[in-house]
Amino acid sequence: MVTGGKDNANYIEKVRKELGRSRTKEFSAHNSKAHCVSWNCTGKYIASGSLDKTAIVQSFKEERLSREFSLKGHEDVVDQIAWHPSDPNMLSTVSTDKTLRLWDIRTPQKTVACITTKGEVINMTWKSDGSTIALGNKDDLVCFVDYKTHKIIADKQFDFEVNEIGWNNTDEHFYLTSGNGSIHITAYPSLEPLLQIPAHTAHCICLKFSPDKQHFATGGADALINIWDALELSYLTSYSRLEWPVRTLSFNHDGRLLAAGSEDLVIDIAFVETGEKVATVSCNAFPFCVAWHPSQNLLAYVTDDKSKHNEKHSRDSDKTTGCVKLFGL
Repeated sequence: MVTGGKDNANYIEKVRKELGRSRTKEFSAHNSKAHCVSWNCTGKYIASGSLDKTAIVQSFKEERLSREFSLKGHEDVVDQIAWHPSDPNMLSTVSTDKTLRLWDIRTPQKTVACITTKGEVINMTWKSDGSTIALGNKDDLVCFVDYKTHKIIADKQFDFEVNEIGWNNTDEHFYLTSGNGSIHITAYPSLEPLLQIPAHTAHCICLKFSPDKQHFATGGADALINIWDALELSYLTSYSRLEWPVRTLSFNHDGRLLAAGSEDLVIDIAFVETGEKVATVSCNAFPFCVAWHPSQNLLAYVTDDKSKHNEKHSRDSDKTTGCVKLFGL
């Protein structure tokens, strides 16, 4: 939503004060470093995946995370995790064991389904109606899994490097970020190419839509973050405060803040309409994944265990292996 200058200034001032008073808390989750983190649609639960081959579900209440379930079954690293868009109990995970698993946290001791994937999946996303899960693998093959039947219903091999993927605001178009720095827009479900938008001077790595899907953001190996109007497919703003390739993005609940992480030891939080810096979150190691709470300005993130940049940070990070961190408390 584009708003006026006075409203923008008031919003930025309010959020700066709110986040300026905030602190970060760490909550133990895994025995090895965590790779991914995701809130469910209500914000009552948060899930993380790890090198320890598990997904951990924790409940959020009274500014604390409390461990509820350990989801076991994968035979290798849990690399991606995502909740159903509207069912707060359903969760999907993918692993380097080349499987997609579906879970119902009301019966966490067993999987709802285990689907063998075509290759090692590096990106996963849900269609907004919850009917389909899209998977992108290391060999640039994108598969679509029907949520009800647990079957792969379509796949397509692309002739360019495919990074993050996602549906647009109407679910009629499917977006792919690419190794040539472009955003490729295809029709859905045919996946016929419609448009290619130059976005970055190096690999276009990550893609995120705002909750209302009015905007989307891309991050690249050029350390740039670009914000776009999703309805007009027009460029809005660009900024670069990080020094390393941008690898993870997340919009907050009202779509007006964007968190971005790279191999820098900070998470950048920007005002979406202008790219203006609102806050930074200091990290003791680079963040793998960032995720805003669905209804409040609370940012979850997981990091590497060892910093490449600072020996002191490396020693400190050994004490917090596998933690989920919350900023905004």
